[in-house]
Amino acid sequence: MSYVITEKCLGERYATCVAVCPVDCMYPGDYQGQEFMVIDPEVCITCGACLPECPIGAIVESEDYDPAYAQVNAELSPQFKENAKVPERPRDDPPRREGNTLVN
Repeated sequence: MSYVITEKCLGERYATCVAVCPVDCMYPGDYQGQEFMVIDPEVCITCGACLPECPIGAIVESEDYDPAYAQVNAELSPQFKENAKVPERPRDDPPRREGNTLVN
């Protein structure tokens, strides 16, 4: 089982999770015309380092928690993998999407 980046990240992309990932399994890209990140399920070692780093709680610890976005992560990973790294957005930057709130 892999960790999954969910719809909460869509249009947000804080990318604070990337720096703590020991296996470099998170990639940025655009999905549905908005900024997004994915976790490559083939590379993720489910270490948990990323989970507390997302200021809006967009990462879940199992594919079972969001099967639809688990599939999105798996499908987009091969193409996002080649994208350049993106700078981190400040953790205290207010969410852009209505309904998202800072959790950390």
